[in-house]
Amino acid sequence: MVLSLIVRNATLPDGRTGIDIGIDGDKIAVVEPSLTATAEREIDAAGRLVTPPFVDAHFHIDATLSLGLNGEYNESGTLAEGIALWGRMRDAFDAEAFYRRAMRYCDLAIAQGLLVIRSHVDITDETLVAAEAIAQVKRDIAPWLDLQLVAFPQMGYFCRPDMDTTLRRVVELGFEVIGGIPHLEPTYALGQDSIRILCEFAAEQGLRVDMHCDENDDPNSRLIQDLTYACKRLGMAGRVTGSHLTSMHSMDNFFAARLITQMADAGVCVAANPLANMHLQGRFDTYPKRRGMTRVPELIAAGCKVALGQDSTLDPWYPLGRADMLDVAHMGAHAGHMSGRQGMRDCFDAVTSTAAEVVGVEGYGLAPGCNADLVVLQASDPADAIRLQPPRLHVIRRGQEIATTAPQVTTLSLSNRRVELDLARAHQPDA
Repeated sequence: MVLSLIVRNATLPDGRTGIDIGIDGDKIAVVEPSLTATAEREIDAAGRLVTPPFVDAHFHIDATLSLGLNGEYNESGTLAEGIALWGRMRDAFDAEAFYRRAMRYCDLAIAQGLLVIRSHVDITDETLVAAEAIAQVKRDIAPWLDLQLVAFPQMGYFCRPDMDTTLRRVVELGFEVIGGIPHLEPTYALGQDSIRILCEFAAEQGLRVDMHCDENDDPNSRLIQDLTYACKRLGMAGRVTGSHLTSMHSMDNFFAARLITQMADAGVCVAANPLANMHLQGRFDTYPKRRGMTRVPELIAAGCKVALGQDSTLDPWYPLGRADMLDVAHMGAHAGHMSGRQGMRDCFDAVTSTAAEVVGVEGYGLAPGCNADLVVLQASDPADAIRLQPPRLHVIRRGQEIATTAPQVTTLSLSNRRVELDLARAHQPDA
């Protein structure tokens, strides 16, 4: 058997070692140790971790890389100031500016092995300049990265009376997911109405739902209950995601436990955003300060599919970030007290396999028949990858290598010896 590419001596996320991955065209053909086939090209993973690509289940690509472009910064660090700042910035950007920044972010993502992004796009501007520009980015970047678009009425469904018409327009542009932000509607009742209307629209169109929900520190913000009920009523298990859900960190334990049971029963997915949630929440607290991330370990234990998202990078809400989902997993492990072996594995899955399920990626994985999309990391296992956030040595998309990075090796020149430190091996006990 002659294949197009073989990645040899890989360590897989499930712990298998010495595995060869044979690729035929754009699909994985065989995964086994000591593969006897030949190939046009071979990559020696040298025992390093090989994983399917990283998946960002929650991002805002229309705002990315806009930090300070109008000379203003979010000095308070609050969500409210970020929203107000974006409202002043957004109208100054033309289609070319939205397109250029989004494409540059996609390049950064590809370099980090991030090949699937679900991005919310603000559709409250009647001209839909951003929506049209990002829809073009989706088409242009498709050979190298899957960009899934969420129709997001960022100032609320009821901010304009013709939002239904706008939703239909962006669906025609190629948006696959219906978003919302019920806690930002003028009243709590209108927030409930927006959930009902948007979920029914999504069900009618055969689309998924992903709503910013209860993104605040108020334990009485409980619109996720309404989203959960809509999910169950409309038979949309696995197709509805509640994003952020930061109010859950402030709820009393009895109510939270009941809510989590309801969510698991309905099949509601969750997208938590550790970096942004830790940065934005608890800003009005003195001490002790609440830190915002929803109850990730409890949701996972109940059976909910939980993904971790980047949310923002260098924009009015978050002044950091670098398109690296291992940064996200690293913060998730800390914020969720998920430092045990299973917790670390859950955090890694939340930016790879589980995130792919939440987003609905087809052909994802490291098994025969899956898309030949994979990443070779300078790490030995998932926990090591989270700890080190190492270089992505090879990024492969549909069987073609699209990004390479040299291994990180530091040379020490000391008075009595010369030492070469491999990033991924220097900390191992037998290094």
